[in-house]
Amino acid sequence: MKTFHHIGLPTDVSQPGEVYVADTKVWVTDPRRHPYKVEFLRFEPDSPVQGPLRDLPHVAFRVDDMSAALRGENVILAPFSPSPGFTVAFTFRDGAVFEFMTFA
Repeated sequence: MKTFHHIGLPTDVSQPGEVYVADTKVWVTDPRRHPYKVEFLRFEPDSPVQGPLRDLPHVAFRVDDMSAALRGENVILAPFSPSPGFTVAFTFRDGAVFEFMTFA
């Protein structure tokens, strides 16, 4: 099952309430706190995240099974856990970036 979760937008401007994700060296906001489910991502200059994930917006979906969601996809950032009980991965298809998320 796949359920829409948020839209992610890269920015160069610090946002209220952003938190730091050390694994990717990116500051992110909580899309659950935005009325339109928008997450802002501000990358540190030395962030290991490069390419379309850093340069393009993304659409995020909550999924029940990460392995099934990634099957046959062009994975551009392999699954990782930015916080306990939370796993994300990013893919690139049809010129767009997609995020898949699982919650424990």
